[in-house]
Amino acid sequence: MQTRVRDIVKIMETFFPLHLAEKWDNVGLQIGAYQEPVERVLVVLDIDEEVLQYSRAHKIDMIICHHPLFFNGVKSINYDQVQGNMIKTIIKAGITVYAAHTNLDAGTRGLNQSLAERIGLQDIKPLDKGQTETVYKLVVYVPVAHEEKVRKAILAGGAGHIGKYNDCSFRVQGTGSFRPLEGSRPYIGQEGFLEELDEYRLETVVAQSQLDKVMQNMQKAHPYEEVAYDLFRLENSGPAFSLGRTGKLPAEMRLQELCEMIKEKLELKSLRVAGDLQKQLRKIAVVSGAGAEFIGKARSQGCDVLLTGDLKYHEAKNALDIGIAVIDAGHQGTEQIISAYLPELLSKELPKRGLRAEVIGFRNRQCIVSI
Repeated sequence: MQTRVRDIVKIMETFFPLHLAEKWDNVGLQIGAYQEPVERVLVVLDIDEEVLQYSRAHKIDMIICHHPLFFNGVKSINYDQVQGNMIKTIIKAGITVYAAHTNLDAGTRGLNQSLAERIGLQDIKPLDKGQTETVYKLVVYVPVAHEEKVRKAILAGGAGHIGKYNDCSFRVQGTGSFRPLEGSRPYIGQEGFLEELDEYRLETVVAQSQLDKVMQNMQKAHPYEEVAYDLFRLENSGPAFSLGRTGKLPAEMRLQELCEMIKEKLELKSLRVAGDLQKQLRKIAVVSGAGAEFIGKARSQGCDVLLTGDLKYHEAKNALDIGIAVIDAGHQGTEQIISAYLPELLSKELPKRGLRAEVIGFRNRQCIVSI
């Protein structure tokens, strides 16, 4: 089976839905078409002339970038300007460009989750409730002996997740009745006659991002011509998606020791620090990229230190005033781990869809996935 852009996009948007992106962001397909074939994917932090030269030399079909090629509407494409010339080069080379930015930052298995895990944090949680997903209650009526097939299909579509539990459902048996009308093709019963039979009322919960897949699975698995079901929007709080994470170190350590450990884990030569290097720390907040705006939230969550990038003087001063240390590992330093993380994710998920994938090389923290 030939891999196409839509196959890659489906995986990306399953783990990093577009609705998680901040309103000011521009994520998703930026240049290209969903039906285009893909054999080589390049994962990068930014797209520049060097990346494009490398892409042409190595026959890259698709680039996944963290920082979008453009944030705002493009009013003109001037070949004499850097961006215009890059757009020309990309289109001429037939390269697809896809951006995953703040939706990748906030995803359940996104960049900040990976960053927190990379530095060895435990008990990792969202830093705040940046967004909560809408949750629905699905109720479907299924004839006896078919309830297990329908239940498995619904849960396989992504329904049934409640907190740290999955495959959650409820069923109760009762009597269903219906009268097939003229032109119907009933699975059970006869046109014009009232039919009564044993059915199960099967219930579960579905997050909005999984709703389409769950409904498709339900319709496909259900034996009835017309499926009887109810769908209720719930007031229950759905999963929380945050641009940051909090977690705890396995044991207390001094700020200076933490800095040395972060340099090693993120493969950095240096970083900037605001705080007492001898102070003992345990609870950490991480926000990849430019996350100084989360200093107050991190402190309110009881964190001893915030790991982020792009720290300014007055932000550092404010952090010290409210009693929290800040480690500035750089914008790139906190985000460059995607060059290993995304290819690993794709190489695991593509085979599940009957597609082959293999990570074949790194160059300046870029990674190629051969499909």
